[in-house]
Amino acid sequence: MNQPDPFLPAQGTLDIALCPVEESHTILNLYPFYLYDLSEIWERQPNRHGVFEEEDSYRTLAEQSEVFWIWWQHPGILFPYVIRVDGIPAGFALVSTPPYIPSYEKTDYFMHEFFVMRPFRGQGLAAQAARQIFGQFRGSWELHTNPTERNVHARRFWEQLLMDYTHNEYTRQLIDGPDNEQFLSFRFDNRKI
Repeated sequence: MNQPDPFLPAQGTLDIALCPVEESHTILNLYPFYLYDLSEIWERQPNRHGVFEEEDSYRTLAEQSEVFWIWWQHPGILFPYVIRVDGIPAGFALVSTPPYIPSYEKTDYFMHEFFVMRPFRGQGLAAQAARQIFGQFRGSWELHTNPTERNVHARRFWEQLLMDYTHNEYTRQLIDGPDNEQFLSFRFDNRKI
């Protein structure tokens, strides 16, 4: 009998839910994979301890995870979502509200991080997850991504998704972030949708 190939794209039922503190380990387990993916886009190497973090003070993934507790300390302000496919953790999304928004203009919601693991990509699951998360909150939104050619897939993903989701009623602009890094900022308001 033929066994399904575990490396083929997964198909299944998508579930997006706020991650309770007792399941926070799920997002903490996925986070190093997210940073590993970003290392190629932002051209970053791990620190001297093998952790993808700029600071050498993080010697273990457990130490790195300690900074994440803030996502469970401010309910109603910070929203850690876990994305599952057929019950399997497939990614996460971290949504913040003021005062935890790195914006120069007033924004109600900020997609702080959004990650779908590679086995679940290319099936429309990420777009469906993002739409569901946006639908949880009505107001002005902002998200940032890397503007370089190394990030062409993510840029195209957000451009195509937002063009469809907002009926082309979104803006994009290059902005300067901290540490002189540039970001491509996307803004939209889903109260108009």
